[in-house]
Amino acid sequence: MNIANHCFLLFISVSFYFQLNAQTPVSSFDGAEVQLMPSWISKKQDLNTDYLHRLDPDCLLHNFRVNAGIPSNALPLEGWESPGCGLRGHFTGHYLSACATLIQSDEDSLLAKRIRYMIDGLQKCQEKLGGKYLSAFPESEFDILETKYGGVWAPWYTFHKIMQGLLDVYTCTGNKQAYQILLNMADYVAQRMSKLPDGEIEKILFSAEANPTNEAGGMNEVLHNLYAVSGDEKHLKLAGIFDRSWFYQPLAEGKDILSGLHANTHIVLVNGFARRFENTGETDFLKAAANFWDMLLNHHAYVNGSSSGPRPIATTPTSRIAEHWGHAGHLSATLTGEIAESCVTHNTQKLTANLFRWTAGPEYADAYMNTFYNAVLPIQNSENGSVVYHLPLGSPREKNFLKENDFKCCNGSCIEAFTRLNSNIYFHDEHSLWVNLFIPSEVNWKEKGVILRQHTDFPENPSTRFTVSAVKPIKFALKLLIPSWADSKTRILVNGQPVRRRIKPVSYITIDRIWKEGDQVELVFSYNFHLKSMPDNEKVIALFYGPLLLAFETERELILKGNRASILQNLTKNDGEFTFSLKNANRSFSLKPFYAVQIESYGVYATIRNEF
Repeated sequence: MNIANHCFLLFISVSFYFQLNAQTPVSSFDGAEVQLMPSWISKKQDLNTDYLHRLDPDCLLHNFRVNAGIPSNALPLEGWESPGCGLRGHFTGHYLSACATLIQSDEDSLLAKRIRYMIDGLQKCQEKLGGKYLSAFPESEFDILETKYGGVWAPWYTFHKIMQGLLDVYTCTGNKQAYQILLNMADYVAQRMSKLPDGEIEKILFSAEANPTNEAGGMNEVLHNLYAVSGDEKHLKLAGIFDRSWFYQPLAEGKDILSGLHANTHIVLVNGFARRFENTGETDFLKAAANFWDMLLNHHAYVNGSSSGPRPIATTPTSRIAEHWGHAGHLSATLTGEIAESCVTHNTQKLTANLFRWTAGPEYADAYMNTFYNAVLPIQNSENGSVVYHLPLGSPREKNFLKENDFKCCNGSCIEAFTRLNSNIYFHDEHSLWVNLFIPSEVNWKEKGVILRQHTDFPENPSTRFTVSAVKPIKFALKLLIPSWADSKTRILVNGQPVRRRIKPVSYITIDRIWKEGDQVELVFSYNFHLKSMPDNEKVIALFYGPLLLAFETERELILKGNRASILQNLTKNDGEFTFSLKNANRSFSLKPFYAVQIESYGVYATIRNEF
């Protein structure tokens, strides 16, 4: 399919499904076009980069070499990358993706050298294994999966991570060697699946049980991604094998089938459906992705956009407390110490960004911002860059930061997430530039000859300022997100002069004019305290200050008295610092933004009880 026809089909399909509501597809900027300027956000990315620099490529290659019969003197990694773990090799795939992103955006020469070394090492392993297969575990893992439909730990999941890492290395750095290794792996997948009848494939890929060991990861997504690059119909056909109708068809029909499903097993499949729609224009996959997002964010997610927790029918130790979706709209009884898996949050953000690109819908930008500040940034320890597997929201709770040598799935997804903090800030079409996040940064809109710089201390300072640098005067529309928490006091100034606009939460303010070198725009918000309740219990509440979810400093269960109005009336911001106080029933509570919580005991959701 040529690019022009693809774009036309994409536009027609999106417009049809969203009922021609005047929303049109937009484009994101690539990693090299958006740069973070020094700030507390960029420091989080720097901590992550430092961690990537500390990792030894020979250790990451060790299990691959051992599996291929190539001598290795490196120390084996630990945790989920240890030699006896079924998922060994998965983190290497994440590492390739993360490094490729930094090479593209920051021209990291150290990581570029290491990636070339690792790709060369992986090619040698693939050659030793026969030229097609590549993994850190033997092919016999797939044999077991195909005979027992389980009994091993998710070989397709790990295969996907490796394939996606190779693809990212190729698309971000142009490494053709990585692309050839990937094509060989895709041929291996095709050969393997071609030997299986449809009934056997259904058993292998049916993943409705608790903690499914046959979890296929994003095999459909990476193969759809590959097809977008290769244009080879065999890759599209192969991807379709992993698009299972038992899952996507009910979603396309608007049926909420999420209850009981393992969250990260299935959200990655939805990202694959999204990619298929972009490649083919098939509206069933658009509907499946859009309906899923609506179900997830409106009926299965907590106030910060995170999700996953105990399974309604628990059959495994993990499913009693973590990693699954429950009954729609029933969340107040799910606040265990292991809810909100970080991988699920990462993949939710990917889907939200896709839906925004298709529609330019402010509801998606608003949800992305909420999750960014209140679920993504709180994942990372701002002192050392370590991350959490789960982000609990009950009380009293603690963030259990993973050890550097743990290499669990969320280590992998988080090293990717924190290399991409410059993504999804800005979007564009031919005539307009959207601003969806308020982060110190600059975007180079090459087609227009425009650089837009954003200067801000947001969110601690509720304002942001934009400066235009243009080769010559140029007309375009600047669209600034007005989030759900904004109020009528929001002000817009162009070159210091107030601009009168109606302030409507969850919308965009559009400034369409001829822009010249040095033009400035300032967006000034005012913050209010507000709260949100659990959908099934209005007495279980979480507190916000403007965009920010607040956390109590507490070592006890959070029980409040009064009502919603009296609680908000007794919340105050402390003078001279970005902390808060609540006086309630002869008790005083200290609060801070959730992202500022480190190792202290905390609580997010509180329960109002007035029984005597």
